[in-house]
Amino acid sequence: MTAPQMSAEKKVLYTAKTHTTGGRQHGVARSSDGRLEVKLSIPGSAGTGTNPEQLFAAGWSGCFEESMVIAAHKMHVNLPPETAIDAEVDLCMAGDDYFLQARLNVSIPGLDRGVAQSIVDTGEQICTYSKAIRGIVDVTITLV
Repeated sequence: MTAPQMSAEKKVLYTAKTHTTGGRQHGVARSSDGRLEVKLSIPGSAGTGTNPEQLFAAGWSGCFEESMVIAAHKMHVNLPPETAIDAEVDLCMAGDDYFLQARLNVSIPGLDRGVAQSIVDTGEQICTYSKAIRGIVDVTITLV
């Protein structure tokens, strides 16, 4: 899969760097700047760490909400401080193949539903995580 074609020259804004050892079962992931250090464990196990699906859900929902802020700003609308996203990322298996499916349940209380839906739809087009998984991961985004 190739990166989307851009009309202007590409500019890297930030590069996240991590070092991971031990994989899912007994892993540790550390960022190069020391701001992140997490133990990894298999989803649903008694392990003491988190798992990649939880990390993805947190990153994607954070990115998505910021994308909605950008969308709302373009529409001259302020998102209410109670705006929230509940992200669910499923680790699935079919035969011997593993894959993900995911849902975002978006709450934007106090806004007209049509305006809120427009913000969600535009946010989905802006969000880099949504772009990265589009057409690869089965995604449902619901305004609740």
